[in-house]
Amino acid sequence: MRTLSLDLRERIVASYDHEEGTREKIAHRYRVSLGMVKKLLQQRRRIGHLGPLHHRSGRKPMIVDRHHHQMRALLGRKPDLTLKELRAAVGLDCTLPAIHYVLKKIGLPYKKRRSGPANRTVRTSPGRAGRGGVGKPASTRPD
Repeated sequence: MRTLSLDLRERIVASYDHEEGTREKIAHRYRVSLGMVKKLLQQRRRIGHLGPLHHRSGRKPMIVDRHHHQMRALLGRKPDLTLKELRAAVGLDCTLPAIHYVLKKIGLPYKKRRSGPANRTVRTSPGRAGRGGVGKPASTRPD
């Protein structure tokens, strides 16, 4: 649903102020809901202006700038912290994916690597066997 323009909001309230009809008739004339007319009148009475209030909507972030600075400092000193350890060190009460998304947003890499180099001399898994009956004999025992 789109936000009503400030001009339309002002015309709705002005129509109500000039007693051009009931709230229901004004809502019908401007093709808005009765609840919207009521909400505009209440907002003007409470706050004093009719502008949209989007900056107040939605859930407030749990991880704010102060936490970003703490995370940068902690990861600068000890880059191999896990998300769980980072959450405990900063003192947050949020999910681990939330910390991951914040790290990605502020440009801090989070890629765990092995502590030692990979072994390049030995294969880590056997090769795949061929198809069908072609392959090694069933027994290594001589007949």
